[in-house]
Amino acid sequence: MNPHGKTILVTGSTDGVGRWIVSKLAAQGATVLVHGRNRARGERVVADIRNAGGNATFYAADFASLAGVRALAETLQRDLDTLDVLVNNAGVGSAGSSRETSRDGHELRFAVNYLSGFLLTRLLLPLLVRSAPARIVNVASVGQEAIDFHDVMLTRSYDPYRAYCQSKLAQVMFTFDLAEELNTKGVTVNCLHPATFMDTTMVREAGISPTSSVEDGGAAILNLVLSQDGKTGGYYDRTLPSRANRQAYDRTARRRLSDLSFDLTKLGNQRIPEGVNI
Repeated sequence: MNPHGKTILVTGSTDGVGRWIVSKLAAQGATVLVHGRNRARGERVVADIRNAGGNATFYAADFASLAGVRALAETLQRDLDTLDVLVNNAGVGSAGSSRETSRDGHELRFAVNYLSGFLLTRLLLPLLVRSAPARIVNVASVGQEAIDFHDVMLTRSYDPYRAYCQSKLAQVMFTFDLAEELNTKGVTVNCLHPATFMDTTMVREAGISPTSSVEDGGAAILNLVLSQDGKTGGYYDRTLPSRANRQAYDRTARRRLSDLSFDLTKLGNQRIPEGVNI
């Protein structure tokens, strides 16, 4: 896809790999929609892009609040005629040891890394379908652990790394389901592990020494954003097709996650399946 003239939303793009991506896309002629929690930081990113001759607008939203995600979607639906690409990049890492919750009472990493992206994507689907050919790219991770549907929010035995890995697998499972759903709608959906321990605030706050650069991960994400092959429903390790955790290929598990997600986001009549505790 040639990004020139396209409208592209990248969540979590006021820092790290997200910021790198919007800068590169704007330099290639895309209208980039910069998202983050901090308005001052977001406006600085927009100013840098505009000073370099690009086109950018900042949208503030806290992904620890489903109401905030809904407000963001409503604003975007009001402001936009088209949305060609959605990159779900916003997230929190595994730093810290105590269990935290979102404003809605959900385990924080599950809420920010997965559930808010699920809600935003669902709310923006009509706009993406109208803009077809369009694409969705979910920035996941090779760090994945199977979801415990008897304790999704990890209330009994909390570990931040497990919480992070579970949320990232949820992104992959959502990708596979949504790709099937949109297969005839002209919208491709793919996900990837961009790079291992990029030099980002998230990695440093976790006390990990970076082993790859933002440019490494950004290039892998851009590969999916700009790809011409039209493939959908894939999980990639950087730029190569790969295999996710085996639970991602379990349709029953994916259905349980989908039903739970619809219920928690109040998007439909789906109820929490029997035997699933939050």
